[in-house]
Amino acid sequence: MAFRANIQRLGGPEVIEWVEEPIPVPAEGEVTVRHETIGVNYTDIYHRTGEYPVPVPTGLGVEAAGVIEAVGPGVTSFNVGDRVVYGGRPLGSYSTARTMPIERMVGIPDDISSEKAASLLFKGLAVEYLIRQCYPVKPDEIVLFHAAAGGIGQIATQWLSHLGAKVIGTVSSKEKADIALSNGCIHAINYKTESFPERVKEITGGRGVDVVYDAIGKDAVEQSFQCLRPRGMLVNYGNTSGAPAPLDFKILQRNSLYVTRPSIANYASTRAQIEKASVVVFDMIRKGVIRSDKPLRYPLKDAAKAHSDLEGRKTTGSVILVP
Repeated sequence: MAFRANIQRLGGPEVIEWVEEPIPVPAEGEVTVRHETIGVNYTDIYHRTGEYPVPVPTGLGVEAAGVIEAVGPGVTSFNVGDRVVYGGRPLGSYSTARTMPIERMVGIPDDISSEKAASLLFKGLAVEYLIRQCYPVKPDEIVLFHAAAGGIGQIATQWLSHLGAKVIGTVSSKEKADIALSNGCIHAINYKTESFPERVKEITGGRGVDVVYDAIGKDAVEQSFQCLRPRGMLVNYGNTSGAPAPLDFKILQRNSLYVTRPSIANYASTRAQIEKASVVVFDMIRKGVIRSDKPLRYPLKDAAKAHSDLEGRKTTGSVILVP
């Protein structure tokens, strides 16, 4: 039997329910995984609220690490007892165990813990495509990264600093500013008390930044365009404050700006792409370039509390659930 989260309707954290049900026997190309650690991502909130449409009823969660308990026909890349981690659909990682396809699953190296894998891999894969593929950041380029103390923000700041980029981070508190600076930001702007476009102009001597990475959406997009140098790029990869207003292309025309709204589904859509990117992310973890020294832990049954805290911007770094 498995204990798992389920939602019958879209809404706030209160719609998360818990059910106990049998674990299906793995079919062709599937395995059964007993979860050890489950990653919490803002994507889970988008699914719960309907920002990213999903049919209901549905499970929740796209990331977990655990041990394989059963292997279905045709599976040759994994065996019973292997430690694995996965990220992506089908939804349902908020569970003690599940049976699922192996397409988005990779083995965990022996020198990396399940907790690190679950708290860092999916976010690391997101950062990998953002800074190495979507806009390949070069040494000495100036980057503005919103929510720099968040789960993705911390990993990105660490990795960008390692690449030699100059990172300006935005945060919502003094505590989060300290975290951003400790991870490699050259400046941390508290957008609650300062105008970040004005501070960016001051920091860059009026030049502007080469690229802005934004997961805030409505509350940040318009001002983010003001921070870019001519021919700079805005990468909007999330909408924690809501969807931005429809784009007025005249904003782009003034400085020949670029904007993109990428999805990891288009950058890590095949097993080969996921495995290739995972090798890079695991190497960054192994070298200590990216890290999550103290992921915020919640019991699995408290997933609603984890969602509430994440939405309320009460968390920093990675958030995990423990069965």
